[in-house]
Amino acid sequence: MSIEEPSIFSKIIAREIPADIVSETDDLIAFRDIAPQAPLHLLVVPKTQQYRNVVELAASDPGLMARMVAMAESLAAEHSSGDFRLVFNTGEEAGQTVFHVHAHVLAGGVDEGTLAKPR
Repeated sequence: MSIEEPSIFSKIIAREIPADIVSETDDLIAFRDIAPQAPLHLLVVPKTQQYRNVVELAASDPGLMARMVAMAESLAAEHSSGDFRLVFNTGEEAGQTVFHVHAHVLAGGVDEGTLAKPR
């Protein structure tokens, strides 16, 4: 994949754009969504912009995907009851607006009828 310019998430990772970072490892970062759709709405993002979506990530680096899921579980336990939704939007028609793979961690009163579609 050729990268023309850094995604907004790459700019957050580089500390060019501020974010409320809640967790970070060598290969992942997690921060609060700026437009939360649930009482707890975090984004878990790989520090590489190599993968546009979860399908590319799963095919190329299942270990990194597993670490994303583990971080999501840990954050849900730390910041909520431990129950959570993990959402990956894949493609523009599915609501993906940032083409740098990321997971939405939603918890704390998440209800299908009132939850807006995460970006």
